[in-house]
Amino acid sequence: MDLLFYHLKLRCYIVVELKATDFDPRDTGQLNFYLSAIDDLLRHQDDKPTIGLLLCKGKDRFTVEYALRDIQKPIGVADYQVKLVESLPKDLRGSLPTTEEIEAELENKV
Repeated sequence: MDLLFYHLKLRCYIVVELKATDFDPRDTGQLNFYLSAIDDLLRHQDDKPTIGLLLCKGKDRFTVEYALRDIQKPIGVADYQVKLVESLPKDLRGSLPTTEEIEAELENKV
C-alpha cells in the first residue's frame, strides 16, 4: 500500500495505490486485499467501509469496468498526469515554482 489516509468528514480510511504503469486488472485484486486488511485490522465499528483509489499511468475504460464489475468494495481508478504544470492555464504556469526550485528549497530545509 502506498498511501493511507483517514477522511474525517466521510469517517473512513482511504487507501491510495500508485502505479507507474498502465492499469492492469490484477491491480484491483491487490487493492481489494489492502481494503480488506484495513477494514479488518484498523476500521472501527462506527467507520464507513474503506475506499480504494488506484492511480495509474493510463487506463482503458473498458478493461477497468470489467475488472471492477464484481468487486463490492468502493474502488476508483484514475490515470494521472506526470507534467501537471503543462495542463494548467497559461496565465497560472509562471506563478508556480519549478521542480528544481522545490527540490532546492527542500534541500535547504533538510
